[in-house]
Amino acid sequence: MDYKLIAVDIDGTLTNSRKEITPRTRYALLEAQRQGKRVIIASGRQPMGVYPIARDLMLDRYNGYIMSYNGGKIISCETDETVVTRLFPREYLADIVGVLKDFNVTINTFDDKKIFANSKVNDYTYLERDITHVEMVVCEDFVADVKFPFNKLLLAGEPLELDKCQEILRTRYDGLLDVCKSAPYFLEIMPLGVSKGSMLPVLLDKLGISREELIAFGDNYNDITMIGYAGMGVAMGNAEPEVKRIANCVCETNDEDGVAKTIEQMILQKA
Repeated sequence: MDYKLIAVDIDGTLTNSRKEITPRTRYALLEAQRQGKRVIIASGRQPMGVYPIARDLMLDRYNGYIMSYNGGKIISCETDETVVTRLFPREYLADIVGVLKDFNVTINTFDDKKIFANSKVNDYTYLERDITHVEMVVCEDFVADVKFPFNKLLLAGEPLELDKCQEILRTRYDGLLDVCKSAPYFLEIMPLGVSKGSMLPVLLDKLGISREELIAFGDNYNDITMIGYAGMGVAMGNAEPEVKRIANCVCETNDEDGVAKTIEQMILQKA
């Protein structure tokens, strides 16, 4: 298959354990773009946490896209235009905060430039801040202070605590919101129907590209729908077992240049 579009997750996929893009991976993606392929960075991160990577990979020059908030906001890197956005239903915010009041988790959301967190800040919240290099504002009254439109909520905390939250939230908001882990210590709460796999068809339709022409890379639970949708879904060697089970193939880990090696084999060698 002549793959025309490469969708790649960031953490645990595009970057290694040190949160770096290796020279080999960067070269493979740049060379693929030089050969006419397009790249989508598909991440749970807010746009500010993705822009530096997009610039480093020259997505603005090669008309690539940022798919942030797991597809809740899709941005053209060439024009900086938001081509798709799905906002979180604000009417659930106060209820969610009330449901989680006895849990030791941080509730986070995002505007275009900052992270907003409730007062239960923990080490995992600072991890999100440090990974994305975005300013964090701690809110004493989260519901009152979050006055702006937003695309998702992110819970940060101990994995077992988040497992309990996930079970409660999935039951309470069944058919209303989507709840999925993006890391053992991060739980994403999304508008219903917003996932990487459900939003990719919207973009592919705009680009006139079929799913069979899409190759996608990921490692965690929020990548499952994307990998399942793509014509070639590739799970990283370090991926969760559930991700590997639905993938077409499993490549090397993010510390072994798995993305680069697969692109070299499936795209660059065929040029």
